[in-house]
Amino acid sequence: MSSDASGYRPLLRIPGAAAFFLAAAVGRVGIAMTGLGLVWLVHARTGSYGTAGLATAGFALAEALIGPCLARVVDRFGQPRVLPFSLLAHGTAIVGVLAATSSTVLIAAAVCAGAAVPQLGALSAARWVHLLREERAGELPTAFSLESLANATAFLLGPVLVTALGAADDTALATAIAAALILGGGGALAAQRHTAPRPARGHTTESTESAKSTERTLLRPDFLLLALLNLAIGLYFGTMGVSVSAFAIGHGMPEAAAPITAAASLSGLLSGWLYGLRRHRAPAHLQLVVASGYLAGTGLLLPLAPSAIWLGAAVVVTEAAVPPTLVLLNVLTEKSVHPTVLTEAFTWNNSAGAAGSALAASLAGSAADSLGASAAFALAPAAGLVLLVLSVTARKLGLRSRSRRWCG
Repeated sequence: MSSDASGYRPLLRIPGAAAFFLAAAVGRVGIAMTGLGLVWLVHARTGSYGTAGLATAGFALAEALIGPCLARVVDRFGQPRVLPFSLLAHGTAIVGVLAATSSTVLIAAAVCAGAAVPQLGALSAARWVHLLREERAGELPTAFSLESLANATAFLLGPVLVTALGAADDTALATAIAAALILGGGGALAAQRHTAPRPARGHTTESTESAKSTERTLLRPDFLLLALLNLAIGLYFGTMGVSVSAFAIGHGMPEAAAPITAAASLSGLLSGWLYGLRRHRAPAHLQLVVASGYLAGTGLLLPLAPSAIWLGAAVVVTEAAVPPTLVLLNVLTEKSVHPTVLTEAFTWNNSAGAAGSALAASLAGSAADSLGASAAFALAPAAGLVLLVLSVTARKLGLRSRSRRWCG
C-alpha cells in the first residue's frame, strides 16, 4: 500500500473533484427519493396502491431502458451539452406528475420522468476516470469506493425523508424536493465543464473504421459478462428487500424490519469506506472472486436465522461484501470498454442490476408466500453462487485476453 496516494482526501483535493462529486451526490439523494415519493404521491391522489405501483414501475422501467440510450448521447456530445436538456425534460415531467388530474396522466408523466432522469452516478464515475486515467489510475478503486459511499448514503437518507414527509401528508412536497435536488445537483454538474470527459466527437485522431468499431464495443463478450455480474448482484438486492420484511412480519415483529435494514446499510457504508482507504495489490478479477465467495458463504447464514437478532447479525456480516463487489465491477468496466462509451457502460450496469433486483423481488415474494421467509432468503446465497461462477469465468477470460496481448 502506498500511504501517500491512498485514502479519500488526496482525491478530493484534485481541482474540481470535490465540486462535481458533491453536486452529483446531492442529485442522487433526489433520485433515491423519487421512486418511493411516487408511491406516496400517487396513492394519496388516487387511493390505489395498484396505480401507485404502476406509476413507480413505469418510472423504473423507463429509467432502466432509456437511461443507457441517454448515456450514449452524453458520451457522444458531452455532459455539459446534454445534461441541461435531460434536466429540463425531467423537471417538466415532474411538473406533469404534480399537476395531473387523472391516473392515466399520472402514470404517463411518471414514465417520462424516468426516461429523462440523468444517471448522475455514472456521470460522476466517468469524471473520476477522466481525471485519474493516466498518472493516477491506481486510485480509481478509491474513487469508485467514494461513489459507492455516496450512493449508499443517498439511498439511506432519501427514503427516510420521503417516508417522514409522506407520513406528515406532504406527499407533493416530497416529490418536489426530490426534483429540486436532481435539478440543482445536475445543473451544478453541467456547469462544471473543466472536469467533464471529452465527448466522443472530440476524438478526432481515430479513423472512421476505428470509430465504427468503438460504437460496437459494448457488444463484446467481456462487457456482456460484466452486465451479467451486475444482474447477479441485483438478484441479491431484490432478495434482501423482500425477505427481511417477510421475516419480520412472519415472526410477529414487523417493527424489526427497519433496524435490520438500517444495520445492513450501515455495515455496507463501513465496509465500503474501509475498502477505499487502501490500495489493494491483488488483481481486480481475483478480488472479485474472493468477494463473491464471501457473499455466497455468509449468505448461507440467512435462511438459518431463528430470530431477528440472529438475522440482524447475519445481514451485517453478509452486507460487508457488497460495496467492494460494486467497486470492483466498476473497475473492471473501466478496463473493458473504450472511454467514448464509458458512461453508457456504467449505465447499462445499473440497468442490469435493476433488472436483477426486480426479478429477485418477484421470486422472493412468491417463495415467501408459499414456503416462508427462510425459503426467500435461500435466494441470497444462490445469487452469491451465481456471482461466484460468473466472477471465476470473468477471471479466466481476463487472464486469457492478457496472455494474448503479451504474446501479440
